[in-house]
Order: sequence, then structure tokens, then C-alpha cells
Amino acid sequence: MKKFALIAFAALAAYGLAACGKSDDASEDAMADNVEMPADDAMSTAAPPVADAAASSDATSATGPTSAEAGQAGDAAQAAANDAQNAAAAAEAATTTAEKKLP
Repeated sequence: MKKFALIAFAALAAYGLAACGKSDDASEDAMADNVEMPADDAMSTAAPPVADAAASSDATSATGPTSAEAGQAGDAAQAAANDAQNAAAAAEAATTTAEKKLP
């Protein structure tokens, strides 16, 4: 009988808590026109863009790696690739040797 009374009390408490809750839909209050500022309104007070006098539209003055620097980088990449191949060959040889020593 105590279990029945405990279950009835728990159900009554659950219904009581559920009755106190609020079920407003949050999506009704948050509308795009009152949450975000339109871009035209935001930019209406901004200053107009000004051309940079120091900027140059001449493509030949662009800075970048020279052909010598690019060649050195290519050589370094080739050397690294060769080192990786040598390391792989050494690892394969060590594995083969170790497998031969196993009974």
C-alpha cells in the first residue's frame, strides 16, 4: 500500500510542476526585422571609400619570390623527397633483416 501512495504522490507532484510551467514559443518574438539591422541602414552613416594613393595597380611591381628563390625552394623540396625515399628504403631493409632472423 505504501508503494501505491508513493506512486500517487509522485504523479501528483509531476502534474503540479507541469502545470506551473510556461509554454511560450520563442520563435514568435524573434523576427528578423527586429533582430538584425538591414545593411543599408548600417552603412548609411559610414564614410565613403577613399582610394589609397600609395597603392599601385602596376602588376610588375608586385612582390613575390624571384626565380632564383623559387629554384632554391624546388631544390630543397627535391632533397627532402630524396631523404624520405632513402629513409623508406632503410626501413624496408631493416624489416627484411629482422624477418630473416625470426625463427
